[in-house]
Amino acid sequence: MRPARIYADLKVFVRGYLRNPIGLFFSLFFPIILVSLFGVIFSASSSTVTLYVENFDAPSNVSAQFLTALNHTGAVEVTVVDPNGSGVDGNFTHWLAVHSHPVGLVIPRGFQQAYLSHERVNLTLYTNPGDAVSSGIAESAVAGVGNAFSFAAVNGTPLIGVTAQPVGSTLFKSIDYLVPGLVGFSILTSPMFSMVDISSSYRKDGLFRQLSLTPLTKGEWLASKILWYIVLTFLSAAIMVGIGVGLFGAHVTLSLGLVPFLVLGPFFFVSLGMLAGSLAKTPETAAVIGNVITFPMMFLAGTFFPVSLFSPPLQLVAHALPLYYVIDGMNQVMLFNNFAGALPDLAVVGIGSVVVFLAAIVAFRWRDA
Repeated sequence: MRPARIYADLKVFVRGYLRNPIGLFFSLFFPIILVSLFGVIFSASSSTVTLYVENFDAPSNVSAQFLTALNHTGAVEVTVVDPNGSGVDGNFTHWLAVHSHPVGLVIPRGFQQAYLSHERVNLTLYTNPGDAVSSGIAESAVAGVGNAFSFAAVNGTPLIGVTAQPVGSTLFKSIDYLVPGLVGFSILTSPMFSMVDISSSYRKDGLFRQLSLTPLTKGEWLASKILWYIVLTFLSAAIMVGIGVGLFGAHVTLSLGLVPFLVLGPFFFVSLGMLAGSLAKTPETAAVIGNVITFPMMFLAGTFFPVSLFSPPLQLVAHALPLYYVIDGMNQVMLFNNFAGALPDLAVVGIGSVVVFLAAIVAFRWRDA
């Protein structure tokens, strides 16, 4: 590939793109509408969940400190119940169901002794599948405090076990999960829909046949598109993060660990859009293929809601979607500041990008018979 030819084609493509109001709207203004709309929706509802607790280790100091730490997360409001009083009568799960309380936590006897002896101890968290939001928030809060206690005791060796999902931001607000998800949404939709349309319409109008008469190679042509959508991704990500933090108080961090996902994400989906468009014979067929690929990822890859809130079968589906690894990696970096945890996601996206790019080059034809 020759950089001069890539740059020349990039200039021509950008000039045409900037003259297209529809493309500009969906690339730059539509993300603003999305993050503002969902920010207003989620900020209007409280993210604090009442967590009812049976503390069989009371009045131990460690269990009291654990419950105090849970309260300080801002995600849950702890309410301790007497196992033999207030109608509980030793059947905590029945009491929760009767009173329509979605989450409850049981701290077992010997919690303090096990913790101080550096022995593993398990907590029981009861959740209601009918209230996935409250259950997910409570699971995240308990897991996060448990991890913090484990780190304080033996530098991260897991001592406190609980069925839980990874902890989110400090305040566990829905907008915190929403910002990385919407950045992923932008990474997916803008390149995919554009490249599927370009590949089919260029073929129909004979533009690819004309390009075949120039020195430009297929790889150089596709590389210029990838570069442009990388630039757009950085712009839309900056806009959404700015609105999320500035208007809705999202707790996200920006670091260099985010850069690989903002580069490899467009790389993957530009190539995938080109591959999908190259396999279609008509623009109509290309549009159908693009929608079939794109729409499941919009809603099942963690774009609008954490995948941890999905049912187990849907979680398996989400893990099969490439956008999941883009969003999960950005969550690890932006919410947890955990680049090491994002490395597996980065590896999947990186390898997938190379494979799909090469497949797009093979499937892409300047001239169709």
